[in-house]
Amino acid sequence: MRQIVLDTETTGLDPRHGHRIIEVACIEMENRRLTGHHLHKYINPEREIDEGAQAVHGITLEFLADKPKFADVIDEFLDFINGAELIIHNAPFDLGFLNAELARLDRVPVETLCNGVTDTLKMARDLHPGKRNSLDALCERYEIDNSQRTLHGALLDTELLSEVFLAMTRGQNSLMIEPDATPRSTSAGSARQTERKPLLVRRPSAEELAEHQRVLAAIDKETKGGCLWLAGG
Repeated sequence: MRQIVLDTETTGLDPRHGHRIIEVACIEMENRRLTGHHLHKYINPEREIDEGAQAVHGITLEFLADKPKFADVIDEFLDFINGAELIIHNAPFDLGFLNAELARLDRVPVETLCNGVTDTLKMARDLHPGKRNSLDALCERYEIDNSQRTLHGALLDTELLSEVFLAMTRGQNSLMIEPDATPRSTSAGSARQTERKPLLVRRPSAEELAEHQRVLAAIDKETKGGCLWLAGG
């Protein structure tokens, strides 16, 4: 099975307000293995980048000034994802932006070209109800090194998401039971009790708390006071 792990970065939160894609990254998996093939493009959005969005990804309009427009990369992008299952964290967000870009160019929606879409955020919420299920939280939960992720970036995020996806779905292959397998007998003397490791709770530093509040404030400004995390204290 061919799967494409996909992520985008954008000028803002809502394509209905004219916001555009400024970065798209796709990495390929075949039969749950990374192939080494990827597509990564920075895109000139032909508009300003909202302050709140720039605080998240750090991409400036000056950096994008000489980059191609979406119309220049669309055929290469569609060829790369054609026929594959897409794996996206918070899929409605990325699909909304991609389909808005395609509509501008009179192209069909992404879903008509792909073999289904898996939303890893929905999957994580089903697996871990009531828990934080951001990409960073999932990396911590599945012990995936995300120390290089100081800002959001589409290519790094797809690499991390591929590892998270494989970790979340690893049990699918381990549920197979050989038909001739016989259960092992154990005695009270040979049974071993598994010791639980103590739960490690890491407190954020003052610098991390300040950065967290800065990002929340930027989101709150972008959404005109709609940041629930900031409102909740």
